[in-house]
Amino acid sequence: MKTLDYLQLNASATDNVVKSLQQLLADFQVYYTNLRGFHWNIQGPDFFVLHSKFEDLYNDAADKIDEIAERILTLGGVPANKFSDYLKISKIKEVGEVNCGSEALKNILDSYKYLIGEERTILSLASEAGDEVTVALLSDYLKEQEKLVWMLCAYSTK
Repeated sequence: MKTLDYLQLNASATDNVVKSLQQLLADFQVYYTNLRGFHWNIQGPDFFVLHSKFEDLYNDAADKIDEIAERILTLGGVPANKFSDYLKISKIKEVGEVNCGSEALKNILDSYKYLIGEERTILSLASEAGDEVTVALLSDYLKEQEKLVWMLCAYSTK
C-alpha cells in the first residue's frame, strides 16, 4: 500500500517537492549542528542571552527536521539519514570554533536568508502539485522565521 494512493496527490507532481524537501532536510541538519556548536562555544558578555537563544533555535530546528523527514515519507520518499549524505548536498556549510556572538548571529542570519529562499521555492512547487499540507507547513515556517530574523537583526543592532 502506498500513502499517495490515498492522498489524491499525483506521484510525478510530488517528485520535485520530495527532492526539494530532501535538500531542505540536509540543510536543516547542518544548520542544527552549527547551532549546537554556537550554543556550546559562545563566550563573552552576551553569553547568557545567546547560550539560551541558541538552545531554543536548535530545539526548533530539531522539530523541523522531524517534520520535514515525516513529510518526505508521507509523499512516498525516503529521507536521507546519514550525515555524510547531508554534507554532500547541503548548501549550508559546517562552521566550527565560533565563540563570538556577532559571528554566530551573522551565520544564523545568513542561514535563514538561504532557508527562507528555499522554503519559498518549495512552497511554490508544492502549490503547483496541489500539496496544501506542505504549503501550510512551509508557510508556518516562513511566518516564524521572518519574525525571528527581524528580532535577531534588532538584537544585532546594539
